[in-house]
Amino acid sequence: MERSEETAEYDEKFEGSASKFPLTLWEICAASGVVLAFAFGLLGVYLTLPASDYSFLKLPRTLDDLQILRDHLEDYTSDYTLQVLVGYCVVYIFMQTFMIPGTVFMSLLAGSLFGVFRGLALVLFNATAGASSCYFLSKLIGRPIVFSLWPDKLVFFQEQVAKRRKNLLNYMLFLRVTPTLPNTFINLASPIVDVPYHIFFLATLIGLIPAAYVSVRAGLALGELKSLGDLYDLHSIATLFLIGLVTVTPTLMGKNKS
Repeated sequence: MERSEETAEYDEKFEGSASKFPLTLWEICAASGVVLAFAFGLLGVYLTLPASDYSFLKLPRTLDDLQILRDHLEDYTSDYTLQVLVGYCVVYIFMQTFMIPGTVFMSLLAGSLFGVFRGLALVLFNATAGASSCYFLSKLIGRPIVFSLWPDKLVFFQEQVAKRRKNLLNYMLFLRVTPTLPNTFINLASPIVDVPYHIFFLATLIGLIPAAYVSVRAGLALGELKSLGDLYDLHSIATLFLIGLVTVTPTLMGKNKS
C-alpha cells in the first residue's frame, strides 16, 4: 500500500514531464549548441594535424577497428601528443554526453597508447567529465526523455534514492561499481531524482576506478583480446560486486539501526 502511494505521488510529479515530450524548440536549440561546441573542438584538432590520409579516424565498433586505430595513432602520439590528447578527450566526453556506445573501446585505447597509470587518469577524467556533462544536459532537457524511456526504472531509482538519502554517497558508489543499473541511466536520471551533483561527482570519480583499471590494463595486451567478453570474466564480476557490497554496507547498517 505504501509503495503504491509513493508511486502515485511520483507519477503525479512527472505527469507534466511525460506530456512535454517531444522537446521544445528552445531545448532542441540548447542540445544543438552542445553538439556544435563538440564539433568545433574536433575541427580545431583536425586542422592542427599535418596533411595526411585520416580515413582510419572513426569510432571503433570492433576490436579489429580499435587495433587499426591504435596502430595509426601510435605514429602521431609522440609528435602530436597534445592534439591526440585533446582529440581523445573531446571524442570520449562527446560519447558520454550523448550516450553513444563504445567508450569501453576508448578506455582500451588509452591503456594501449599511454600505459596503465596515465591511461587510467585519462579515462577517469574523461568518464567523469562526460558523465557530468550528461548530468547537466539531462537536468536541462532530459526529464521527458528519461520518463518516456524508463518510467518504471525511474520510479524504482527515485524510491531507492529517497530511502538512502542520509548515506546517498555509499548507494551511488554501489551503483557505479556494480552493473546493477546502467551507467547511462544513472547519468540521465540522477538530476531528475535530485541526486546532488557533488554526490554524483564523487561517486562517479571513485566508483569507476575498478572497471576503468580493468579496461585500461587490458589495453596493454590489445592484440591478445578475442572479444570484449575477455575483459570481464566471472572472477572480475564477482570482485566488482564485492567492492560494491563494501561500499553499500554503511547504508544497510544505518537502515537496520533506524
